[in-house]
Amino acid sequence: MLLSVIKAVTATFSRRHRCSLVTLASLLVVMGLFPIDLSADELRPAYVELNESDPGLWQVYFKTSWPSQLAREGSLDLPTSCEWVDALSKDRTSTIQVQKGRIQCELPLEGQTIGILGLSSSQTDALLRIQPLDSPLMVLRLTPDQARAAMPTINEGEYAGQSVFQTYTWIGVEHILWGYDHLLFVVALVLLLQGLGRTIGAVTAFTVAHSVTLIGTTLGWMSLPSKPVEAVIALSIVFLASEVVKQTPSQPRLSERSPWMVAFAFGLLHGFGFAGALAEIGLPESDVPLALLSFNLGVELGQIAVVIGVMAALAMLRTLSWVDLTRVKSVLAYAIGAIATFWLIERL
Repeated sequence: MLLSVIKAVTATFSRRHRCSLVTLASLLVVMGLFPIDLSADELRPAYVELNESDPGLWQVYFKTSWPSQLAREGSLDLPTSCEWVDALSKDRTSTIQVQKGRIQCELPLEGQTIGILGLSSSQTDALLRIQPLDSPLMVLRLTPDQARAAMPTINEGEYAGQSVFQTYTWIGVEHILWGYDHLLFVVALVLLLQGLGRTIGAVTAFTVAHSVTLIGTTLGWMSLPSKPVEAVIALSIVFLASEVVKQTPSQPRLSERSPWMVAFAFGLLHGFGFAGALAEIGLPESDVPLALLSFNLGVELGQIAVVIGVMAALAMLRTLSWVDLTRVKSVLAYAIGAIATFWLIERL
């Protein structure tokens, strides 16, 4: 089956690019010989959840990417009024480590300081979600520069809603910047199209489509198995990369004539991927609409930043007389196709 996948993928590229196919094969060999962290949709931020099940008794959930320094050495820095009732138990997969336990606190957490030891020496942020029994949800973001934070008091008004909006917006931005499969799809889309208007139209169609499935899946209106979706997402990137390579100005392909149609179709699938990532992060039960809206807004802001960045880079290269922009796009397309092929094989 693996051989047939490789043949099918390489067959999508034109024969006149045999040198580039050699590069593609070489990249895949290098990926196999020297493992590289090319996991798509990796949940980069650590995640800590504290849920008060009984007065003063808190259920603790601590998730980190694995392997990482934070997963090996990090620990919760709790207020002095809290002590462990049940020590953290670890459950680990190939990509994440989950720790669960319980703490007993003599005082409410409002106004006290909580943090993560080891976060300051890591390269990741952490999402801290605290749900007291009879108080509003609190959501904070910890960073390597600020590994501890004071819990806001109840009388600070609408802090909970503001924190949910700010936190989930930034998570959405990060998911585009660190969710490499979605990132490469947007980059390939920009490489394929000519002109600002066509690019904006295609990106808008992609936005509308993935927003539909993101909202529908998160609210439980629709669902698809995650593994086939992840494989097809990788295949969508291979398809776009091949379309870039096969571009012929005199004979525009369907993806160039109706880019919005292609972007919309694949956007529906990418929306399921966004929903899966959001499900891993978790949604505050009392603020699902706000968190969902904020996450989606963050995704769009990150997507717009990528489009502007790629288009600016191409515009700059276009001004250099010694640069063959067509060849540059071809090389980039083969690099994107190589990585996406690696993901496709891995997910199958």
